[in-house]
Amino acid sequence: MTLPVVIVGGLHADARRAAVDQLLATVPGSVALHHDLATAAEGTVRRVVRDASGPLASGEAPLVNDCACCALREDLVPELWRLAEGGLTRLAVVELWDSVEPRAMAEVVAAHGGGALALTNVITAVDPALVLAYLANGDDLAEAGLAAAATDRRTVGDTWARQLEYAPVLALLDGGEADDEDGALLAQLHPTARRVETGSGELARLAFAGFDTEAAAAAQHPACALLPQEADEAGVSTLVWHRHRPFHPERLYQALEDLCCAAARSRGRFWLADRPDTLLAWDAAGGALCVENSGPWLASLPDAAWEMVPAVRRAAAALSWHPEHGDCCQHLVFTSPGLDREGLERLLDSCLLTDAEYTAGREGWKRLPAAFDALLDPVS
Repeated sequence: MTLPVVIVGGLHADARRAAVDQLLATVPGSVALHHDLATAAEGTVRRVVRDASGPLASGEAPLVNDCACCALREDLVPELWRLAEGGLTRLAVVELWDSVEPRAMAEVVAAHGGGALALTNVITAVDPALVLAYLANGDDLAEAGLAAAATDRRTVGDTWARQLEYAPVLALLDGGEADDEDGALLAQLHPTARRVETGSGELARLAFAGFDTEAAAAAQHPACALLPQEADEAGVSTLVWHRHRPFHPERLYQALEDLCCAAARSRGRFWLADRPDTLLAWDAAGGALCVENSGPWLASLPDAAWEMVPAVRRAAAALSWHPEHGDCCQHLVFTSPGLDREGLERLLDSCLLTDAEYTAGREGWKRLPAAFDALLDPVS
């Protein structure tokens, strides 16, 4: 017998608990597992198993390599297997601790479930009135008491953004505090998500809808991410900036602070003239920017290597293929209340190569100041 497993996560604890309670109340035979990482400083992670009537069991799992999330991964699958073997549980609800990101846990369940476990959906619980406050929070998780390990360097803003954007279902706390701006921001940040109130009976149906971890991972990859489209509603705007000319590395580097503070959330892919073969990922929230090397552009690969590239990425590249640059492009998306669209476009355009710089060609581009070396090639 295969045990359906739904993951419910999110930094908004009240919304998360409301969503889990609703599932336990409406799905007969459902059981929730929650690993509390707040006790990690004491060397353990506390596990609680409950159903609609209350706690059924509790226990502790030791830290693995001083990492609470590692302990969660090591303990979660055996607990789910135990429930599956019992044959009495109709739905296992994995309630993640505050800062645990759903992608990692979804992939663990999918990889180790075998024939006994089936990941049936991932839900992020949201208090709409808190979306902007959490997204704009640049504090380290450690400062907020939410770090999952001593080495955890994530911020509240970027963690919340990934939790929000990964899940295909958003369970919204119906507390009545949110306004039209909050609703518009949420809709523009994740326009493809199914939004349902935490108290709705529809939540139980969505818990069994099905989930594909490979497709979810592809939707997050910078090369083929499902980025938001242009929008403007209730004072919230989304700007989609798409160009084919490469950035001047030094001018872009000097503009980074203004660009990452220009919007509550920005993400996408871009390329630098001095690194023309490298696809770079842009991920910003809470005034903090992460720039990462995401491997080569397809245009820089030999034809024989294309067969090793996932079909979804080849399809995404074909949609915007340029006769000269292939899939190399600037595709950045900025979402925020009060977005200065015209000013942002001017600033971004000013960071591109000028006509004279562009005509120098790739050999000339590689002689430009390597301003991003410190970010992309840090000295260990």
